[in-house]
Amino acid sequence: MIALVDTNVLIDVLTHREPHYQASARVWTLAERGEITAFISAISFNNIYYIVRKAENKTKAENALKLLRDVFDSVAPDAKIINQALDSACDDFEDAIQFHSAIRVGAHILITRNPQDFPQSGMSIATPEEFLKIRAEHPKI
Repeated sequence: MIALVDTNVLIDVLTHREPHYQASARVWTLAERGEITAFISAISFNNIYYIVRKAENKTKAENALKLLRDVFDSVAPDAKIINQALDSACDDFEDAIQFHSAIRVGAHILITRNPQDFPQSGMSIATPEEFLKIRAEHPKI
């Protein structure tokens, strides 16, 4: 299964944000073990660096980026993705970049904590909890 993991799920893990940490960490572990092919948008790196540096410090932010680099494949937001995001029906530009990055890599699912903010398409959009439930019901996926 190919998944794109939204920045908010990554932040849940890196900052141990409750009550979301447990499910988000399980998604991360599936990616780390290679049980799913997990991508992140390259914009997640700068967003996470900014958030973790403000919440913690520069060293923790840099370590967070190294973890991301080592676990996830990244999708660069090239001109095509930016243009698609600008022309998209998404109200939030960052969500639009995430969505079109997921399309670029042929993701089966986009894992986010705000699925209602993404357009309905052929790709599934699910929270970490919903994704884990799908995996439990269909372990071969």
